[in-house]
Amino acid sequence: MATDAERAAMRRALALAATPGVPTGPNPRVGAVLVDSAGRVLGEGWHRGAGTSHAEVAALQAAGSRARGATAVVTLEPCAHTGRTAPCAQALVDAGVARVVFAQADPNPVASGGAAVLAGAGLSVEAGLLAEEAQALNHEWTFAMSHGRPFVTWKVAATLDGRVAAADGTSQWITGPEARADVHAWRARCDAVVVGTATVLADNPRLTVRDASAPLVTQPLRVVIGHRDVPAESRVRDGTAAFVQIRTHDPHEALAHLYADDVQHVYLEGGPTLAGAFVAAGTVDRLVAYYAGRLLGSGRPALGDAGVATLADAPHLAITDVRMVGPDVRLVADRRVSTRQRQG
Repeated sequence: MATDAERAAMRRALALAATPGVPTGPNPRVGAVLVDSAGRVLGEGWHRGAGTSHAEVAALQAAGSRARGATAVVTLEPCAHTGRTAPCAQALVDAGVARVVFAQADPNPVASGGAAVLAGAGLSVEAGLLAEEAQALNHEWTFAMSHGRPFVTWKVAATLDGRVAAADGTSQWITGPEARADVHAWRARCDAVVVGTATVLADNPRLTVRDASAPLVTQPLRVVIGHRDVPAESRVRDGTAAFVQIRTHDPHEALAHLYADDVQHVYLEGGPTLAGAFVAAGTVDRLVAYYAGRLLGSGRPALGDAGVATLADAPHLAITDVRMVGPDVRLVADRRVSTRQRQG
């Protein structure tokens, strides 16, 4: 059983993993702390993004020779995979670490198996310490690894009666500047921002992060779904961020393409038709809705045909957060996933 010192070290490792400015993808956020038998910290580290040292290696480098006989406390099961970096499990073995305590088992089938490597080398291994906190830290990444597709957050800005544009097509701006700044903060948390060709042709958006309080390391990928050509002069092609067009109307096909490109978290900003297609496909996992204190009565609805014929078929979302953002209301709701859906 984990000691009080190991539990304290895990909380420190979780705080390190959540260090601001670390990219959210394609790798998980991980922290590691090395402690001696008295609970004294010998070294600590966190993963700073794809291609950089993993948290365990950073902590080992900080500890140096003091790592021999120490306990490594890590928020995620040390990897057993050789990718851009060597396997962390073997690095811990080679450094002479005696015990490893980790929070979350690695759901990535490519990188998992580190616990078995450690145990096979004679190390004491304990799993599951503060596992829920670690999973919450990498919620979208964990979902993607477990489901084989990106987690999808659908964002919508609407009037109180659920309209995203007036009868004449005007839509800028339904919500206030505070809500728009909040949208940029959410974009910064995602790997890709997705719209349909209709949105690009009608609004010519940039789809970049331009107003987020947290530091931004990399702009999210800009993705346009649909068969119509995206004009060369469109802002999504301006070179300020990567761009890709996926010529399909099938959400599953689009998400498979993005998952193969190491995208784990999609921010869906498309119009009612694209949003309806994603809802109908069962691929909207979170809703972030901004409601302005306005009434239109006509105009475009927030959601198009979602394949729901009767109330009993309506997808259920659990409201997890409601707050004021300037003069507008922001509501966050997460889709409840059944055991059958998780396994499928």
